[in-house]
Amino acid sequence: MVGRNLLDHPAASEWEFIAPASTELDLTDFDAVSTFMREVRPDVVVHAAGRVGGIQANIANPVDFFWINTVLGRNVVIAARDAGVKRLLNLGSSCMYPRNAPNPLAEPQILQGELEPTNEGYALAKIATQRLCAYVHQEDASFDYKTFVPCNLYGPYDKFDPAKSHLIPAIIHKVHMAREQGDSEIEIWGDGTARREFMYAGDLADSIMMAVGKWDDTPALLNIGVGADHSVNDYYASVARVIGWQGTFVHDLSRPAGMKQKLLDVTRQTAWGWQPKVSLDEGIARTYEFYLRKGLA
Repeated sequence: MVGRNLLDHPAASEWEFIAPASTELDLTDFDAVSTFMREVRPDVVVHAAGRVGGIQANIANPVDFFWINTVLGRNVVIAARDAGVKRLLNLGSSCMYPRNAPNPLAEPQILQGELEPTNEGYALAKIATQRLCAYVHQEDASFDYKTFVPCNLYGPYDKFDPAKSHLIPAIIHKVHMAREQGDSEIEIWGDGTARREFMYAGDLADSIMMAVGKWDDTPALLNIGVGADHSVNDYYASVARVIGWQGTFVHDLSRPAGMKQKLLDVTRQTAWGWQPKVSLDEGIARTYEFYLRKGLA
C-alpha cells in the first residue's frame, strides 16, 4: 500500500523509481536482494515491504509476522549496505512502542517496556530492523540509514479482506456489506473505546517525498502521524456517515481490542516542518472509492 501510494505521489515524476514486484524480486532471498542492490545501486532505498494485517491476522499467524518481517528487514538493510548504498529509509510501525507507555508516544520510549501481545512478533521484527539501521550508521557514519515510525495507515491499495485487513478497511467492508444486504446491525470487537490514530497513506507518501528531498535535515528516527486519535466507535461512525449506512452497532466484549491507546508524539515531525493534509472523512471517501473499484484485494 505505501509503495503504490508513493508511486502515485505528484512529485514521484522527479525521481526514477525502481519498484520490483514480489514476483520479480523475492525479498526473503538474500542472494537475490544482494544481486539486485549491486546491479541497481540506487541513490536511496525506501524499505516499505512487509507482511501486514490487523489483530485477527497477527493472532492467527505470529510466526509469519515475525520471521517474514525480520528477514525482509535484514535482507534489504544488509544488502543495501554491502552494495554501498548510503541512504536508506526504513518504515517501522507504532506497534514498536511498549503497550503501557504513556501517550503520546515519543521516539525515546521504544524498547522501554513490554510489547502488546496481540502483535508482538510484528513489533519485534520492526524494532530489529530499526536497530539494524542504527547499528549500520553507528559502525560507519557515511551510511545514513533512517527510520520513520508511522501511525496506523489506510487508503488506496489497502487490503479489505476481513481476515487480513486493518481497522478502517475492515470497517469499510463491513459497513458496505451491511448496506448492500440491508443489515440493521454491525458488530464491533470490544467496547469500542480503544483509541487509534489513523493517517491516509498518501500523506505518508508525502512525508517520504519530503525526506528524500531534504535528507540531511531529516531525523534518524521520526514519528509520522496526525497528532490526534479517535475511538474505534468514532471510526465506525465516520465510515457509516461517508457510506450512508444508518443502522446500529453492537459490541462483542469477548473479542480482543488491543492496546487502549496508540497516539504518536509528533513534536519532532512538527519541528521538521511536515503535517498531513487529508482529513479523516476525505480519506475514507477516497478509500471507499478505491474499494468500490477494486473489491476486497
